Amino acid sequence: MVKIKPFGVEQWMDTYETTAKYNIAETCCASISVEDLCALDEDKRSSPFSLSTKLGYGAIRGSYQQERLRSNLARLYSGKASSPLPAENVLITNGAIAANFLLLYTLVGPGDHVICHYPTYQQLYSVPESLGAEVSLWKAREEKKWQLDVQELKGLIKSNTKLLVINNPNNPTGAIIPRSVMEEIVNLAEEHDLYILADEVYRPLFHSISPMDKDFPPSILSMAYPKAIVTGSMSKAYALAGIRTGWIASRSQEVIESCASTRDYTTISVSQLDDQVASFALDPSCVHSLLGRNIRLAKTNLDILAAFTDEHGTVCEWIKPVAGTTAFIKFSRDGKVIDDVEFCLLLLKQTGVMFCPGTRCFGEDFKGYIRMGYVCETSVLQDGLAALKGFLKEEYKNVPTVV
Repeated sequence: MVKIKPFGVEQWMDTYETTAKYNIAETCCASISVEDLCALDEDKRSSPFSLSTKLGYGAIRGSYQQERLRSNLARLYSGKASSPLPAENVLITNGAIAANFLLLYTLVGPGDHVICHYPTYQQLYSVPESLGAEVSLWKAREEKKWQLDVQELKGLIKSNTKLLVINNPNNPTGAIIPRSVMEEIVNLAEEHDLYILADEVYRPLFHSISPMDKDFPPSILSMAYPKAIVTGSMSKAYALAGIRTGWIASRSQEVIESCASTRDYTTISVSQLDDQVASFALDPSCVHSLLGRNIRLAKTNLDILAAFTDEHGTVCEWIKPVAGTTAFIKFSRDGKVIDDVEFCLLLLKQTGVMFCPGTRCFGEDFKGYIRMGYVCETSVLQDGLAALKGFLKEEYKNVPTVV
């Protein structure tokens, strides 16, 4: 029987998110409706659906005709690349969570060694462990602004290392891996013949760095490394979590075919309705307006959150996020870090404000940390922070601290 650790962050979200008054733990951009999506479309199409389409399984790997889902994704990944990505090199899945699982299940087994960027989404290191692989954590550190040390990576590589996993932009910190570091990572992977899985689910929500900046990170698919693999979804940067649509993309047709073969045992196809909505959203006439809306929302809300952390600097500290939707904030009192789980539980009970506790959701290294998802509706963020402010004034003294 396969043994897998409880998925901390997903179990926390499942327990509390439907009853929280102010859910600022959610990591998606504020969700939109089909009606909202149509309003963003420059061609003002009235619907993403073809009402005459028979609702069979549809294209098993995802629609691919002109301006359909796989073609649109291939076009987006080809923008900064030296050669276009073929639509055939994209495989559609039920969200990025299925994409990650499918890729890991396909590539990793007993005797393999996996190196995983940390902190990150637990799936990326717990699933390889459950499959019998040895996993080493490549730790980003707050004192280095959550940046990774390539020299440290060199020391982690072993003779049986097969896969390097990175998360760019990063959940929970909102940090990026800069272009220069990505180039070093690719060179090192090529030297040791490693696969690279880049979970790019928060791409391209770059709200605090310009594409003209020398550190701006390209998608790893644009870096001409054949063993690079990307996963993504419509949930985070595209505000469409409800359609449950994700993907695997790679320059390696062999990887895609292997994943497709494994996928036969888990998924026949993604819903045709979901595929049509995702295709519509990623069409050239819609995608730029959609991302523009989400980046503006992220900028607005990040400014509000930054003002809050500045005002309450005696009890909380952070490295301001550069991209994505999440912030990792450390709370303390009288020089001691607070018990983050008790803090989150008491805060939720007293005010209805929901955060994710660092130790429960990201590991024991993160005592006192909470993860916040700040790209919700602005009113939810403002009201939630106002409730948090009252809690810090009246109830914070009752939150236990830890050694």
